[in-house]
Amino acid sequence: MKKYFITGLLIWVPLTITLWVLHLVVGTLDQSLLLLPPAWRPKQWLGVEVPGLGAIVTLLVVLLTGMVAANYFGQRLVLFWEGLLARIPVVKSIYSSVKQVSDTLFAPNGQAFRKALLVQYPREGSWTIAFLTGSPAGEVAAHLPGEHVNVYVPTTPNPTSGFFLMMPRSSVVELGMTVDEALKHIISMGVVVPNTPPAALPAGR
Repeated sequence: MKKYFITGLLIWVPLTITLWVLHLVVGTLDQSLLLLPPAWRPKQWLGVEVPGLGAIVTLLVVLLTGMVAANYFGQRLVLFWEGLLARIPVVKSIYSSVKQVSDTLFAPNGQAFRKALLVQYPREGSWTIAFLTGSPAGEVAAHLPGEHVNVYVPTTPNPTSGFFLMMPRSSVVELGMTVDEALKHIISMGVVVPNTPPAALPAGR
């Protein structure tokens, strides 16, 4: 009986968590319909609520925004909008900081979270998986001896929280696994082992 019960859990637990996450994401995106005037909301002219419609509308708005911003006139409009926000004292600092982070994370040619690393943390001899986020620059780099890299060490099982470290490049080991494989390894607390070919592993590890 115990064997069958565990087998059943292995089937239902991942499915239940997946459906719960999807329900949470779709439900959050559906809230975007509340920004519309009451008379324009789909429930008013359909008579019923359609789950997921807000998520579709949100994705379409994001896609259309990207298409508009990609042409010359759209770029001029974005520059005007950013210039307008730059004139508002409090908004300027918040918007510029968030935009700088988002540009770094989502830029097609960016290097943030593009490489999984093996680092010694929180002490020498204790190893964990981290992500390369860039290189120190400016005043910070001037105070660091030798070449350093910016490293993000996520926590387990929630990788959205973690620690930012600047470590010597010689102290980090670049891994052959992808970022997705590294995240699965972290979230599962080491239970899910990345299917990395042995040839891709650093020599001597």
